[in-house]
Amino acid sequence: MSGGTIAVVGGSIAGCAAALAAARGGADRITVFERAQAGLRDRGVGIGLHEDRFAELRDAGYLTSEMPWAPLNRRVWSVRDGDARHGRPVGEQPFPFRAYNWGSLWGELRHRVPDRVDYRSGAVITGVEPDADGVTLRLGDGHRERFDLVIGADGYRSVVRAAMYPDATASYAGYIGWRGTSPEVADLPSDGLDAHNIVFPGGHCMAYRIPDGVGGHRLNWILYTTPTGAEELHFDPRTPTSLPPGRVTARLTSSLRELVADTFPPYWAAKLLGTPVEATFVQPIYDLDVPSYTVGRTALIGDAASIARPHLGAGSVKALQDATALQAAWEEGGDWQRILDAYDTARHPIGSAMVALARRMGAAQVVNTPDWSAMEQPEFDAWWQAQNNGSDRTSGFGGHRLTGR
Repeated sequence: MSGGTIAVVGGSIAGCAAALAAARGGADRITVFERAQAGLRDRGVGIGLHEDRFAELRDAGYLTSEMPWAPLNRRVWSVRDGDARHGRPVGEQPFPFRAYNWGSLWGELRHRVPDRVDYRSGAVITGVEPDADGVTLRLGDGHRERFDLVIGADGYRSVVRAAMYPDATASYAGYIGWRGTSPEVADLPSDGLDAHNIVFPGGHCMAYRIPDGVGGHRLNWILYTTPTGAEELHFDPRTPTSLPPGRVTARLTSSLRELVADTFPPYWAAKLLGTPVEATFVQPIYDLDVPSYTVGRTALIGDAASIARPHLGAGSVKALQDATALQAAWEEGGDWQRILDAYDTARHPIGSAMVALARRMGAAQVVNTPDWSAMEQPEFDAWWQAQNNGSDRTSGFGGHRLTGR
């Protein structure tokens, strides 16, 4: 199959990957609609890619070894223990990951999108109208444009998904992720080569070093907990949202600082409490699984297709793998229906498995945390294995193995 007019709704990591897949598949005309006016490079924080998943995506032509990254070797889980500066380790794991800055990863993908792709910033899609052999998009400025195929790469608030599945509702997990970055990386344990999980009753915080985009590094962290002052957080599942820097209230900030001061080892408490308020934000945790990644002449990719809680460390991997599967289906040939059926067959089961595994991890790591203070390595290993029960060795944490390339 070659030719055709393609619209990609969303221009971040998933959107750029989808545009690249369409271009390689042979589409005649590709238009990317990104609602943000500019500045995507400056958005986001840290992203971790498993070494094996990176190698597969590099070989598939979606990533490159030249992108700035920070190596990670181990993950250390530690609990507060008296005055011990870094706390007491309760478990350690191999952690063969590469840590990236979100902006750098997006910039690399944006650079790879061919010049012939019409990438439009500040283009808001207000309606998606499918018919028997195409889809019409309604833009915020009143214009309408018709395409042979529309790919929804517009994240967890996808307007394309809403058109495909009007009753599909994201489920709020009942807890949030506090996210932040700090320039304080000079004295990180193990020279910054480890990821650290600081555990406490009712949650944990993961911290690791990432490139800052200008030749240095920053400390990236995400803290999962059930919020206090929840009456200030109005999370409507139909319109999932976050509280970006500048919108986090003083009360919520105070609750975070109290939690960290009361439950973190002194070193890690100082790291988080030293993070500037303007560099922190709140991300409510949702999940969603859809019946199919394709309906008619519409398709979904990345978080628009399925939303898995971030405990897997595989959100960006999934979006990029979705794109490689779409490209492979395109290259196999056939009519639109055959291409879209092949794509759905390749990726929908994997998306569903990731959602299910991430729910189990969220339950174990946030909702029903163990008695961390009583845990040693053997107990930790058993606890970790219980979460991954049912996941084969090619799936689970860090994402599924890419096949079919």
